[in-house]
Amino acid sequence: MKTYQARIYVTLRPSVLDPAGTAVQSGLKHLGYDTVEQVRIGKYIELKLRAPDDATAHTQLDQMCDQLLANPVIENYRFEVTEATEAAVSS
Repeated sequence: MKTYQARIYVTLRPSVLDPAGTAVQSGLKHLGYDTVEQVRIGKYIELKLRAPDDATAHTQLDQMCDQLLANPVIENYRFEVTEATEAAVSS
């Protein structure tokens, strides 16, 4: 078994309204940042997992995102997977 480090990015689909993003954009405008045209708020998740190989790690992550970490009806997700280094595994 290998240990993998995953970085998962979850964002609302472009067609879904983002009230939190709208509020942040408004706040930035009130602070004088008039050049900000759009803000979209998402989630960032890091996790470590064990899997026998890269393909299995990718499959497991895809299932985790689809079943729990993201709502596929209104959110998109993408992830990056790297084999964890010895120092990262022990921390």
